[in-house]
Amino acid sequence: MVKLIASLQNPLIKNLLLLQEKPRERKEQNLIIIEGIREIRLALMAGFTITNLIYCKELVPEDALNGLSSVSITPMDLAEVPVEIYNRIAYRKDHEGAIALANPKRIQFQDLKPGISPLFLVLESVEKPGNLGALLRTADAANLDAVIICDPQTDIYNPNAIRSSIGCIFTIPVVTSTTPEAISWLRSNHIRMFGTALTATRFYHETDLRGPAAIIMGSEASGLSKSWLDEADELIKIPMNGKIDSMNVSTSAAVVVFEALRQRNFKK
Repeated sequence: MVKLIASLQNPLIKNLLLLQEKPRERKEQNLIIIEGIREIRLALMAGFTITNLIYCKELVPEDALNGLSSVSITPMDLAEVPVEIYNRIAYRKDHEGAIALANPKRIQFQDLKPGISPLFLVLESVEKPGNLGALLRTADAANLDAVIICDPQTDIYNPNAIRSSIGCIFTIPVVTSTTPEAISWLRSNHIRMFGTALTATRFYHETDLRGPAAIIMGSEASGLSKSWLDEADELIKIPMNGKIDSMNVSTSAAVVVFEALRQRNFKK
């Protein structure tokens, strides 16, 4: 049965707005917000449980809604809202027409199944949800085995991270851990660690990135921590020919990740 909501004072709508604004509320209620049909569908295909689906029938095709219901393995509480309310609760107004509340999934190292020649992206202290989203899009494009986020400074399920990833946070395993935990796991699985650093003496394209490998990216503000600089099997850098020796972290990650793929003939 579909619940019709015509007021911003409805408890579900008020709670949705609260979840959008307060990371603490998302954590305490164990809920995340997913906006957009594509993103919701990817979450369902990844096994996420959708608890509530709020939609505006003027903005979303009926067959798209039916498609979500066919993918979901658990019942969803459906709520229909008019355009004026949807536009008050949605980031992308007059667009998509669907917002979901879902339970997050916390993937652990033991859940990963590295293949013969796995390739990982490790991010240290990522701060900006937009950067995280862009990095996850790169990870999806490269079909990486996983993204490991060490000591994150932002909620990986921040609505802005989900939105900027265009749902790629649901297509690639994402593990959060401390730096020591990540180093220990990579070492125990015989995965070579390539840290990116301006102090490196070897360029990334001069380095053999084939075989089990993890590409380590530091924060834009301070780069890699001493722990990674000390523990990395090799430090590499990207040639900088301009006046500024800094690129956006998502751009830098894409450059190195796709060089690793090129060396593997774009096969994994």
